[in-house]
Amino acid sequence: MFADRAIITIKSGKGGAGAVSFRREPYVPEGGPDGGDGGKGGDVVFIVDVNLRTLMDFKYKKNYAAQAGQDGAGRKRSGKNGDTLFIKVPPGTVLTDEASGLIISDLVHEGDSVVAAKGGKGGKGNVNFKTPVRQAPNFAETGGFATERRVILELKLLADVGLVGFPNVGKSTLLAAATSANPKIGNYHFTTVAPNLGVVKLYDTDFVIADIPGLIEGAHMGAGLGIDFLKHIERTKVLIHVVDVSGTEGRNPTDDLRMINMELESYTVKLLRKPQLIAANKTDLLNIESDDYTAFKNEAESLGFAVFPISAATRSGIPELMNAAAGELARIESESREEPGEIPVYLDVVRPEDSPYYRDVLVRKDDSVYEVSGLQLLKIFNSTNFNDTGSVRYLYKHLEKCGASEKLKSMGLRDGDTVRIYDFEFVWYDE
Repeated sequence: MFADRAIITIKSGKGGAGAVSFRREPYVPEGGPDGGDGGKGGDVVFIVDVNLRTLMDFKYKKNYAAQAGQDGAGRKRSGKNGDTLFIKVPPGTVLTDEASGLIISDLVHEGDSVVAAKGGKGGKGNVNFKTPVRQAPNFAETGGFATERRVILELKLLADVGLVGFPNVGKSTLLAAATSANPKIGNYHFTTVAPNLGVVKLYDTDFVIADIPGLIEGAHMGAGLGIDFLKHIERTKVLIHVVDVSGTEGRNPTDDLRMINMELESYTVKLLRKPQLIAANKTDLLNIESDDYTAFKNEAESLGFAVFPISAATRSGIPELMNAAAGELARIESESREEPGEIPVYLDVVRPEDSPYYRDVLVRKDDSVYEVSGLQLLKIFNSTNFNDTGSVRYLYKHLEKCGASEKLKSMGLRDGDTVRIYDFEFVWYDE
């Protein structure tokens, strides 16, 4: 089964906590703190695996978490770093952060990878907090925060040539005739409900061709299979627009040509800028000298499109069409042409400790209680040993250093007032 979209939750590993430890070995002079640092939490990394073709695995498993860092230990022993979690995705996968809507990465080629969630830093052991004044610090730093986010995975097939057109115009038959692919073929609309890929081999070259499910009017707004598969055309370099010129479906070929191109342009104007070849299919069912075919051919050529009369059923005209597609691909490669369009905005993937907002503090008053919050403050708060005077003093010093004390006093804080830091309340007294 083909799946080209999934939403999963990823979580990096939390950093290990630093250790509170003191040397107490007999006959060893000058003991003191020797608590080691915690290990770094594991990252979450997406990496391309060329053996994958769909996102089906992510339909069944939705949550992915990296390993946490190990806590530090005595004798200045550091904790083990958490293992990196590698998540394999097929080539052509676009990763988007659901909360911000920003792209994390566009993984196209074999070996492409991106760190989508960075593990928390390991906390410092108490040996790091020893000073000439504070000889025996009885506190250590807790591990850095884990990063959790929901990620949208979208697969956009990697193909050189894309077959587009209305349903039942012969795209799957053309794919089967031009390649060794074996798509489902039937005389009814939407026989193809998932893109099919095949490789066209021509002398000393080859290219990948994709059969995109049929489009209908309103496809760019989701009608039919609509947007679900229009996105697969975005990565193609050349389009082959298959049109049923026999009229056996009761539609006018010229109207079909205009309608599909309108849908492509409405989805994104970049699609209409791609080289487009017109495959006038089912010519075995009409006389190509007829006025109707001539009118269609003249209309297509007036729009700048080359027309190739073919019959996918009898394989007539297919070699000429494939040679023309190969020629367009060679021209594009030689020109190294860049597709015009907007430059996507990418998410800056950083751990919370590296965020420019990490040191910010928020101060507010709730009735008679003053509340203080902030990421760095939370980490120091979680590291505080409230049974140790030195540790509590360290927290107070941070409140002064980050400007929280000044903000509180400007809001009317006085000695004896209650201050709340997350779920902990204490009575404020200036030292």
